[in-house]
Amino acid sequence: MFGKLATITAWLTLVSADCTRDFLKAEAEKYVAAQTAGNPGTLTANVTGTIAYTQDFKTADLAGGVLSKPLKVDFTRSLYDTTACAIFTEIVAASNTPPYVIGTQLRFSPEGVLNKVETLATTTGDWFFNAANTLKYSKEEAWSEIAADKRDTRAAIQAAGDAYLDLFNDKTVKVPWGKPCARLEGGTYMQPDCNVGVPSGLKMTDRRYVIDEVVGAVDIFLAFGGNIPDSHAFRLEGGKIRYVHTLTIMKQ
Repeated sequence: MFGKLATITAWLTLVSADCTRDFLKAEAEKYVAAQTAGNPGTLTANVTGTIAYTQDFKTADLAGGVLSKPLKVDFTRSLYDTTACAIFTEIVAASNTPPYVIGTQLRFSPEGVLNKVETLATTTGDWFFNAANTLKYSKEEAWSEIAADKRDTRAAIQAAGDAYLDLFNDKTVKVPWGKPCARLEGGTYMQPDCNVGVPSGLKMTDRRYVIDEVVGAVDIFLAFGGNIPDSHAFRLEGGKIRYVHTLTIMKQ
């Protein structure tokens, strides 16, 4: 009994109570490797071996979801939130059959134990889906680290994303638009202005955030119009929105 407790204690010490950027980067690499191999069993589980998992905002089984399908991964980008101990990873599998563009939020306990995975797996039939275009434009964009003295605050980054989403239901909201600004909506690329084609009368509810001050970015999972699974990721530069990426599930 004492040997088992010692093993668990040592393992918890190993994963560390300090949620560092290096730790999150390693976990993101582990997640991408798991998706590439189609083997969710390689993800860091808690001591009971259970991870809460949703796919397209529906409770699902890790062994039966998209994570159990080996994918040919062409491109990835991750955001690291050391405050919330969370990761957002975008995976583009344009050369896979079928193609996918996947957005996943992974959340860890303060001890660094993975306890929740939420995945949006867009594919043919979803909003403006075009994985080849997503691959092309994502690779061309610069989401590099921002100098420490030029970084926006965590609150400012979240506020910019919230303002964009609030605009869908309130046209008086002031959004910090960048000039230029590029919006990758599904596989459709809109530039140099992001303030085009924004509908009205739609509430964006149930928002969950992954905020990375180092690259000036936030990903927000939300219910588009109150019920459609959606992800909006934003990159800010100098307090202004520079890039927007959207993933929207239409196949229900």
